[in-house]
Formats: sequence, structure tokens, C-alpha cells
Amino acid sequence: MAKTKEEREQKRLEAKARAEKRKAAKEAAKQQRELNGDDAEDAAATAAGKLNSNDLRKNLPISKEHNSSLAVVTLPIDALSRVMRYLPAREWGAVSLTCTGLNLTLGGCRVSHISSRLMRRQDEEGKQSTCGSMCLVGGLQLCVSRKEAQEILDRSFLSGGETGRLVSKKMKLSRKKHPNGDADADEYPAYARYVEEATLGYSEMQCSRDALFPTHVQGRFASCSPEHTLLRMGGGGNTTSGSGGSGVASWGVGKRGQLGFGKREDGPEPRLLLSKIGWGIRIVQVAAGGGLVRVAHSLLLTSTGRVLSFGTAQYGALGHGYDAGKQLSDCLRPRYIDALKNDKCICVAAGELHSGVVTIDGDVYSFGEGFCGQLGQGDRRPQLLPKQVTLGGLEDECVANMSMGCRHTLVTTDDGEVYSWGLGRFGVLGRSYTDFTYNNDVGMAVPEGEEGHVVGVAARPPPMQAAEMDNIVDAAADDDGTNDLMAALDALNLTLDDPSDQCYPKVIDSLRGVRCVGVCAGHRHSMVLDEFGGLYTFGSGASGALGHGDLVGQEYPIKVQEFDNMGVRIHQFSAGVDMSMAVDTQGTVYAWGKASEGRLGLGMGRLQTALPREVDVGDSKFKAVDVECGYVHSLIVGLSGCVYQCGGVGVDGQDDGQQDLDIEENQRGLPRLLSGFNIWHRIA
Repeated sequence: MAKTKEEREQKRLEAKARAEKRKAAKEAAKQQRELNGDDAEDAAATAAGKLNSNDLRKNLPISKEHNSSLAVVTLPIDALSRVMRYLPAREWGAVSLTCTGLNLTLGGCRVSHISSRLMRRQDEEGKQSTCGSMCLVGGLQLCVSRKEAQEILDRSFLSGGETGRLVSKKMKLSRKKHPNGDADADEYPAYARYVEEATLGYSEMQCSRDALFPTHVQGRFASCSPEHTLLRMGGGGNTTSGSGGSGVASWGVGKRGQLGFGKREDGPEPRLLLSKIGWGIRIVQVAAGGGLVRVAHSLLLTSTGRVLSFGTAQYGALGHGYDAGKQLSDCLRPRYIDALKNDKCICVAAGELHSGVVTIDGDVYSFGEGFCGQLGQGDRRPQLLPKQVTLGGLEDECVANMSMGCRHTLVTTDDGEVYSWGLGRFGVLGRSYTDFTYNNDVGMAVPEGEEGHVVGVAARPPPMQAAEMDNIVDAAADDDGTNDLMAALDALNLTLDDPSDQCYPKVIDSLRGVRCVGVCAGHRHSMVLDEFGGLYTFGSGASGALGHGDLVGQEYPIKVQEFDNMGVRIHQFSAGVDMSMAVDTQGTVYAWGKASEGRLGLGMGRLQTALPREVDVGDSKFKAVDVECGYVHSLIVGLSGCVYQCGGVGVDGQDDGQQDLDIEENQRGLPRLLSGFNIWHRIA
């Protein structure tokens, strides 16, 4: 209802009176400060020499008047350090933003906070505890003293070179004013968030059961296919919500749109994705799928539990189904999977032409090519849309994480059991299995062209004449596609039903009694990690990829004894194409398998190694937190956020391997630092 002229005038006069009252109060306060100014300065000068670290906050300005009554403001700094170490990075940042007067003091608490994530403590009896670490392998030992923790903090700002993406002008000025390390802690929550994800699995999942990723999930920071690479990095701009690895960069071969830039072009260097993700969206996991048959696709997981996919859509690997033209069109930019919009996901995985997700309830959904039973649906049909895997008792299990290889899939449950399904050739399933009903042309591409295996082509269904295939395609385009496709196959008496237990999940019996916390499915071998840091491998032993000292394949999981002999416990690991890498709990990198062209960072003179060898990046203080293997390249992610690349994927017609002609001869085949790149640095 409109007000009368008199009512509007009355409101205006009341507002004017309130403004004059506030102005008078400010003037009175200003005069009072001027009268007491000299006495206050003398008192401050007298007390300056008596202040210790516990009195530091007494002279700090309080951003809000009510902050002075908060209990945290009144704590001595040593007590404050003990309290703050239990706060996750996000809550640390919230305290810093809410109580800006604490910023200078919080700068002095950073060492205590970060050391609680990086090193184990000893009690009075000399027993070690994990002091803030939730790692199932007993926690990491990435530093041994507060002095080393301070060095790690300092290195994190400079590692990777000048990225131009680090800090605000306010932080730079504060560091100049306080060179002793007590500068404003504005930048610290971003690095702490990165460290927590690397060591604790705390990934700020807004939909997760307990806000934690599986501790040993694949693709936490990086993921490699034989042709392309995805790597998380600090976001910003119009795509993500800030630092701490919230965005994603990609590079490599891009002919199928797997890089996500909207063009079918190769990318020689990491480049940040800047569209189709959304404002304020954090990417928390990446999965690069593909194989040796020139197909590739990518999956991204957001902190809200949504999944994006892009790249080749062959066999429904992207999970979008048919487009308006009844075609499976490649996606050149990230696109949300609408079929999963009502499910909150906590893990994604990508194989050569199939994909999968794990939901917040522990359910598994798979989609894409299924001609080798790798979807776990009890048959060999492709799935154009995500479909839940319910066979083999998996519906009653709570799955923690999953990994997909060329033609097989592995998952671990919260109870520590491992399930496997898909093509069991080479022993990649780690268990016995029954043969397929149809074995014609079922195989996988192999690097060397070994006798009896298909070279350079994907597995395919039973053969049929060209005219029969045309009829099937026409039938598939009539209605919703999938049902008509199956009907056409039935009409030709070519069923994709198969009773083989390769087509549905089955627990690996030989691992019963071993609580497993992580899995990784490579091209034709597999890896499993137990709760004590023991690593098991099985599958093809080509090039020594299993790490047992020979080239013999294994049909059942065998523990890598070399690590036990060295007293090494594994924290992260990765299986690629006939090569493997792992990081122990002290940040040391090991590699074994095919080593030619520097793909493992062991130099150019070594073609293969059947036992784990330590990888030297050329920095004695370097500590790793993650590794990822592809085909001709691999990545090493450092605690400071820097990234080293071993080998390289040939782009724009170049040969695979390191293409930097400026590298000295004695440095060829060794890890190469990605200059100007750091995962946790943000856009300033």
C-alpha cells in the first residue's frame, strides 16, 4: 500500500535525525581520543619491552567490537596453537576471516598446525601415534621437527617457480614487514587444505558421509591416460571458488575433445579449464580414461557430488546417452551427467571406454563399453547411461573407492574387501574365473604386439555382416536406442548375455583376512594396498611391472617383498601400461616396470626394471605425496604443490618422450619440473 505524503516526510525526518546522532557520537569519540592520545602513546612505549609472545595480541586491532569477548582472543599463543591444530583448513580460514585481528598471531601458529599433519609423535614410553593423521597406514612421517615444517612452509611458496597465482598484495606487504614468518596467514588455509587432502583424505566434500575421500583414492590430484593428463590446480576467475587445487588443467593429445577446451587440438602445456564448470565449483577428483586405440575421455568430480564428463562418447563412455540426433556425439567441453543429478558421488573412475562412480551410499554405477564384462552388469552389453551394479552381493556392500583399467574394474569396500570383474586375461582379476561364451575377437591392445593378442583394436562383440550391422543401427535410431539395439541382436540370434563370472563382481578370496584400503587397475596388471602399507600386485609381468624381480605374470595377488625388505610402507601408488610407481610414508618415490624413454624418471639408459627403484628428482629436500602413471609418461606430485613429469606424450605429430632439446645430456630421462605450475597456488 502506498504511503501518504505526510508519512513519507515523517520517515525522512526520522532518518535524518538518526544520521545526525551518529555523526555527533563519532565527533565526540574523536575528540576524546585526541585528548588521551599522548598518555596512550607513553603507556604503549613503556609496555613495549615487557611484551612476550603470549601478550602479542594485546596491541592488535579487533575487526569487530564483539570479537573482544570471544574466548579464542583471550588465549595465550601457545594455548591457541594447540587449539588451532585440531581445526581443518576450512575452519582455520573461517577464524581468520571472522577475527581479522588474529591474523598476525595465526601466522605464528602455522608451523604447529602443519606439523600435526606431517609427522608422528612419540609419547613418554616412546610409542608413536599419528597425531592428527587419519591415514590407515599409520600416518605419514614427512617431517621430523618444527624446523623442518617451517622449511616446508617456506618452500611451498616458491616451488614450481613464479606461478603468478599465489598471494594478495596485502600478504606480500605483510611478509616484508614481518620477515620472521609471522606474516598474515591469508595464504595459509589454501596450502593447509592441499596438505590435508594429500595426507588425511579430507577433501571438503559437501555431500560425503564423513567429509573424507578414501585415503588412497586414485586421481586425487592427477590422472594420466596413454594420451592425455588431467591435473588439479588453483582455480579462480569465473570457474572455481579459489585456491587449494579447486580447478583443473589438462594437456596432451586432444583429438577426441578429452582436454575440454572446445576444440580438437593438442595441448603441449598445462592449461586451466575456464568454462562449463560453474561459478564457485570445486573440483576434488579427476579421472583420465583411454587406451592404446586412440580413444580418450575425462571425468571430473565436484565437491557437491556432481560428475562432469567430456571426450569421446563411443559406447556411452560419457554417460550422456544419445543426443537429439540419436547419435553418440563427442563432448568437447565438460558437461554434467544429468542421469546422476539425484545421486551424490564421492569417487569417479575411467577405463579405456568405460566409466564408473561411487555414490555417498556406497553404491556403484557403471556405463560405457561392456563387451568384456567390465561394467559388472552380468552381461556384455554396453550401457549408454549410468546403471547400478547390484550383482555378486555388491548391492549389500558399502564401496569406498574404485579404479578402472583397460578392460577390468576393481573396488574396495569399507570392510576392506576387494571385488573385481571384467576381462580376466593376464590374471588382472586376481582370482579364478570362467570363460566367456563367445571368445571371438575379445582382447585388448598390447604395446609389443604379443602373439595371441589383438594389436591396436578394442574388444568387440561377436562378428556380423555389414548389412546386419546397418539394420541394427537403423533399429537403434528408431526409439530410445538401447532396447531396439538389444532386440535387433536377439533377432539375429546374437545375444550379449554371458554366464561367465567375469561379467559380475566377485570378491578376491586370496585377500580374505587382509584389510585393503586402496586399489589401482592398470592396463594389464593390478595393485592393491593393505592397511599396513603393504603392496600386492598381480596380472601381466611384462617389463617387470609387478615388481617381484622377474617378468612372470601372477594370477593371484603377491606381496611386493622388496618393500618389506627395505622396511618401506606405501601410501600412494599407480599402475600404468606395464609400469608402476609408488610413494612411501616418508615421501620417497619408487618406480619399476618399463622404463624406456624416461617414462619412469630413471634415465635413458634403463629399458626396464623388475624391482622397485628410487626415483631422484634432483632435490634432496623434495617429498612426494602422489604419483600417476600413463603409457609413455608419469607424474610426481610434491608436498609443496610442485609437479614433476617423467617422459612425455607426443603432441602435434611429435614423437613420444621428452621433447625439450635444451635439456643437458646427463639430465635426459630424469624427472622434469613443470615450470610456473603449482597445484595449490591460486589466481591472485
